[in-house]
Amino acid sequence: MNELYAEAGVKRKETAGTYAIRILLIFAAVLLFIISLSNQIMLFVAAIVIVGIFYFFPRLSLEYEYVYCDGQLDFDKIMGKSKRKNALKIDFEQVEVMAPQGSHALDSYNHIKCDVKDFSSGNKETTPYVIIYRQGEKNLKILFEPNEKMLNCIKMKNPRKLVQY
Repeated sequence: MNELYAEAGVKRKETAGTYAIRILLIFAAVLLFIISLSNQIMLFVAAIVIVGIFYFFPRLSLEYEYVYCDGQLDFDKIMGKSKRKNALKIDFEQVEVMAPQGSHALDSYNHIKCDVKDFSSGNKETTPYVIIYRQGEKNLKILFEPNEKMLNCIKMKNPRKLVQY
């Protein structure tokens, strides 16, 4: 019972788009509330918009958690520090290569059409790792930021698939 287990997590960087959406939602709520003071029907519309804001506002705060357990890597999305959703589960048997973004080990995969799944923080100061994953006929390019323990576990289980330079 010698399982390799590691977990890591990152908080998604706030973008200008998420700030703009938050400001627009607050502005819409205030505007509809002011309009609703003069009209009863608009009070109902304002209440619906405010409920929508309480629903969408926490979802703009994203975190990603990665769990590696014996050759399997799970990507979970945490919205508003409360709601967890499993975003992707991969098996390292179908992984072609895992390397830091910009590594020459990924050059031979640049011409392949891949769907991109970004589970990184979006921070420019960090270098995410890229996994090229073959899922049947479809190829995935997965971006994420593992910690040292996770890299060591992956290297112990799948040493030929991990490139660290």
